[in-house]
Amino acid sequence: MTISNDLMELKEDKIREKYQFAESMLEGFDHTPRIAAKREPDVVRERSSGLGTRRRFRSTTPGLVTRSTARPEGVQLSSRILEADDDALTTPLQASILRALRRALSVAQVTSDQFAEQSGLSDLKRSNLAGTLDASQKDKFQQLLSASALISLHVFANMTDFLISGLAAETGDIEGQCGEVEEILLDNDQLALHGALWELDQEISAASVHSDAQLIGIITSFCEQLMEKVTLRAEGSVLLQPFAQARFRVEVDDFEITGFTPAARARSTSLTMAFKKPEEVVGNHIAKYQAMKLAKMLMAYDFERKLNPFAELGGFIFTFMGDGKPGTGKTTLIQMMAGLINDYCSNAGYAFRYQNLSTDSIDSYQGKSAQNAKAFIKNVTDPNVIGFGTIDDIDQLAGKRGDRQSSAGQLEITAVLMESFAGANTVVRGNCTFGMFSNYPENVDDALRQRAGARFLVDGPQTREDYIDILHLLMGKNHSIPVGDHDLFEAQVIKKAVAASYESHSRPQEDALMRVFDRINGEIGSLDTIAKLGAYLKAIQEADERFTGRAIKNITDAIKVRAMDFELPDEWMENPDLFLFKDYETKKSMIADLAQPITIDMVIQEINRYADSEFRYADKSDEVAIENAVREMQRMEEAKRRFMEASRP
Repeated sequence: MTISNDLMELKEDKIREKYQFAESMLEGFDHTPRIAAKREPDVVRERSSGLGTRRRFRSTTPGLVTRSTARPEGVQLSSRILEADDDALTTPLQASILRALRRALSVAQVTSDQFAEQSGLSDLKRSNLAGTLDASQKDKFQQLLSASALISLHVFANMTDFLISGLAAETGDIEGQCGEVEEILLDNDQLALHGALWELDQEISAASVHSDAQLIGIITSFCEQLMEKVTLRAEGSVLLQPFAQARFRVEVDDFEITGFTPAARARSTSLTMAFKKPEEVVGNHIAKYQAMKLAKMLMAYDFERKLNPFAELGGFIFTFMGDGKPGTGKTTLIQMMAGLINDYCSNAGYAFRYQNLSTDSIDSYQGKSAQNAKAFIKNVTDPNVIGFGTIDDIDQLAGKRGDRQSSAGQLEITAVLMESFAGANTVVRGNCTFGMFSNYPENVDDALRQRAGARFLVDGPQTREDYIDILHLLMGKNHSIPVGDHDLFEAQVIKKAVAASYESHSRPQEDALMRVFDRINGEIGSLDTIAKLGAYLKAIQEADERFTGRAIKNITDAIKVRAMDFELPDEWMENPDLFLFKDYETKKSMIADLAQPITIDMVIQEINRYADSEFRYADKSDEVAIENAVREMQRMEEAKRRFMEASRP
């Protein structure tokens, strides 16, 4: 694999020089906790009869020292891992875990050393050792030490998680979760690593680990928490900006360090769903067309630059909302899009990861629902894969703030999704997309719904031709009934159908919006300038206060999608050398050549399309609220009547 120009390679000889340092840490050191408390085992696990309390054989892991120099009361993580089961021999997976920890510790030290050289920390360390550090530099010295500690911790956790994620496939379903990570010390990088290893040792001990799957679960859970907490600590630090924007590579492990972004190993998910072909989706013309375009857009992602040209040029759909009545084809649309991406990725040799966030993610344990949602986001946004995440029935999964019927778990999921889809730290690389689907979008929190950049109205078959086509499709071939006077699937010709669908949005479709549209046209004439379009948008906002600046951004994003109103040629997907395997700049140029200018018709249609959906949601939401209020009043009246009857002598 070639290395792009902005990647700095961490030299293998420098990493191996740190092995002895890493091995001594794993073998043993003393540490007195300053923040976290010592964990007590949940259960005292008895060993099998006839087995001693210590292994009868020392570790044969290549490269690890075979003589322990740590005192019995010190932290001995290697012994803890090797004694995690009843087997007197080291298992291959335990040896692999120790090698991964050694490798991660070594890379963390090399990265920290590079930061020290580039930031001037090395010079300050030498001055401090010599006793010549100027008093005016002490504050900067401590800040740089803390920054170096954060880098060491994140790289250690990041690479450990990356290497061990490759082992997880061998154990099947992983088990175990660690407690909250607390011992994050920022005095210097070595003390920071001591604190992390001490706490990991405590977690393994407290969990009474008895299997490889549980051991992996504890370590990966620990690393994910540690990365998350370190990233939060690093936010806003000017000293860490150079590291946050830099990219390093460890060639032997195919591992990249991209600032504080996790780099989980790219693994495809095994899909068992029944894929649908585009011709099996009847009706839903705009939704179908945009899903087909989006599937190809994802494939333009450049794994070297970790960026998609569509995300840079505009027109990439990071989040979308698909809404419609039950039975109109939302599941079929998901099956079609996942099938297309899966086939494209298989042909190109890319890792594809599909995941659905379901109601199983809601947990009564405080914080667990948020953790499940974060894991879902992390898996789909992994920059080393093409990702497609779906949230079906989002109205049931994510709670509506202010709704007394929303559980704590549902509100946790809402908070995570809002932050992940349009938060301060959201990075849209263009390697993944998220689809939210609902039969009742009016029940979705307004702020979360507005984080859907595109709207797919899934309204199913509409015309006489649509109903004939879907009947013929679902009947199958086990009959000889003639079709009659009808050209099968002629109405499903995508370009023709989409053009008609877009044209229908030249005027609003919701009554409330139509009144606003007609009034503005009567007052200022045809909407043919930016000023007049702005006046129309302001009139919409006056009619619905929820129509905010985020709505304008979503509309302009949709307009940019229309400017990219073309499908990447099928032959580019079938023969990856024609496009997919080109360098980033070439792909960007090829896409730009296909773009078309934005027209006034596009702008009006996209304003109406988006505003129609918001008015539709608002009308339904208001109607539901009124019905609930009426029902509550009726209950109170009945309660009063019964109370009065019961009070009579």
